[in-house]
Amino acid sequence: MTIKFNYLSPGEYKLLLKFPVYVSLLAANTDGKLDDTEKHSAIEFAHVKTYSSDPLLADFFKEVNGNFERNLKELNNSLPQGKAKRDVAIKAELNNIESIVSKLGPKNKAVFHQSMKTFKEHISRAHHNILVDLLFPIPIAGLSDY
Repeated sequence: MTIKFNYLSPGEYKLLLKFPVYVSLLAANTDGKLDDTEKHSAIEFAHVKTYSSDPLLADFFKEVNGNFERNLKELNNSLPQGKAKRDVAIKAELNNIESIVSKLGPKNKAVFHQSMKTFKEHISRAHHNILVDLLFPIPIAGLSDY
């Protein structure tokens, strides 16, 4: 069983499909840009979500994956330069998307939020140094990002 989106307008659904892209761009914006490591991580994770997401979102992520790379490139290029301006633009779009997600009901909204949280965490860790994990497997303030 998956979430049915037939009560959303085509424009709302098209914007909803960009939700993981905007979350990825926001998570990657710590330095004001999307670099190759973050881009590769986001594209790969979108693909992984097609078979590892909550079953309610399985069909959704199949569609997301089909256009993720193109949407990531287009949206990244359309955003303003500079961390602060990008943050404002991305958060404005996420607010628009949140109004759409709210139409899905509390249970589906929670499933979406949990899924987007995994996107944020995955992209945020794209630059995490694996040596930190090997040398310091216990989280240490300033050395690990847990």
